[in-house]
Amino acid sequence: MAKKKSKKTTTKPQVKKAPTKEDESLVTFNISKQKNFSEWFTKIVQIAELADMRYGVKGFLVYQPWSTIAIKRMFDLYEQELEEFGHNPVIFPSVIPESNFQVEADHVEGFAPEVFWISSAGSTGMLEERLALRPTSETAMYPLYSLWIRSWRDLPLKLYQSGKVWRYEGKSTRPFLRGREFIWIESHNVFTTMEEAEAQTREDMQISINVMHDRFGIPFIQFQRPEWDKFAGAVHTYAADTLMPDGRFLQLPSTHLLGDNFSKAFGINYMDDEGVSHPAYQTCYGPAISRIFGGMIAVHGDDSGLIFPFEVAPVQVVIVPILAKKQATKVKNYAEELRMLVKAMGYRVQIDASDKRPGDKYYYWEMKGVPIRLEVGRREAKEDQITIFRRDNREKTIISKTELEATIKKVGADLNESIKERAQEFFDSRLASAETLNELVEHIKSRKMVKIPWCSIDLDGENCAEEIKDQLAGAEVRGIDVQETKIPSKDEKCFICGNQAKCFVYVGKQY
Repeated sequence: MAKKKSKKTTTKPQVKKAPTKEDESLVTFNISKQKNFSEWFTKIVQIAELADMRYGVKGFLVYQPWSTIAIKRMFDLYEQELEEFGHNPVIFPSVIPESNFQVEADHVEGFAPEVFWISSAGSTGMLEERLALRPTSETAMYPLYSLWIRSWRDLPLKLYQSGKVWRYEGKSTRPFLRGREFIWIESHNVFTTMEEAEAQTREDMQISINVMHDRFGIPFIQFQRPEWDKFAGAVHTYAADTLMPDGRFLQLPSTHLLGDNFSKAFGINYMDDEGVSHPAYQTCYGPAISRIFGGMIAVHGDDSGLIFPFEVAPVQVVIVPILAKKQATKVKNYAEELRMLVKAMGYRVQIDASDKRPGDKYYYWEMKGVPIRLEVGRREAKEDQITIFRRDNREKTIISKTELEATIKKVGADLNESIKERAQEFFDSRLASAETLNELVEHIKSRKMVKIPWCSIDLDGENCAEEIKDQLAGAEVRGIDVQETKIPSKDEKCFICGNQAKCFVYVGKQY
């Protein structure tokens, strides 16, 4: 009997489906923030769709919706705080005539290398006078201040504007942290006395604490900058520095005591009650919101992605319906009912109605940093319950629908405190002290910011600062902690020059 021929079976080659953006985020985002912060930061900016860097001009970003919504909220919180302290909003042009820019000598010398110039327009060819894209607004606003201020009754004048500034940054750029165009708020204030101006710088530093630390959860030290590193044209500069996971300082808001340097240059004078004219005293303050945003996501994020403070999150609550064939309609209706409830409470809320698996949805929204997730399935819909997930500690609890409003409020507040405390613990763990150059070198290698005894933050200490920069591959003297009350003992020396130490300063590497 003839054998039957065996049937050949053929297997069609499997065609892999191209990953979607959501799939890509699940597959590829497994980067340790602490071990490889640079890669982590670059990847989260791309995968979370915070910014697109393909615009084609170095140092210029396209801000995508997820970052823009958060940044708008950050602007709101900062502007509310400024107005609470008596500042009023204005809008000035983005261009500054070169003649204005040249008025204050120290200022123009400090900013000239960073200025973008407009020299021609349209079909008319060269402009009669070059225009600077504002790197900062002193020379734009102060000519008008000289017209607006006549009497002591016009003071104090406290104005701010929100907008963009442009600086031709020569160093390597990084999204949000360092670029050639950034978005910020700047306040410019005028007073009758130096004492009032000094009080304003202290108020500015308090505003930084109230918003940047208390609302955004970012830890920092407020420094008085060394004389060689102050704002061009200022008497003193005070700046807040935080620390990135790779051990580098990131400068956040700075406030500048201008004294009467700009008022004399621009003729900003006031008449006292006896008819005598005096130059006014000024300050300016500049929270760079785009840089603060970059610092905030770097400080709070983890290996799963972003973690937003509750007030700032683009979506504060996401609802994930877990659909099965049975009672799918009931679950969908329950999810929509919850969405309407949460929206009525005043929160930014969204339902994930995609056809992805529940686990994939969880990973996606965790990567996007949404603070609270509500999970609802057949059991929850049947029993009027909700499973609530916290992004910061990944805890799940089951609550009744009647508890929802109180729970969201409590979880949002607890999450803010939790991430703020965690960020502060990390920050404090990176503080160190050194009494010798070798100790300083070892601490800098360990990605710490280091307090050392120092000869002077006046210009006579600049040579020692250059020596440190040379020996520690770019480490810089950041300044004196404004809250530091301790002074060096007679035995403590600057270990660069050997002279008697007059103060303590912090040293670190900067973005």
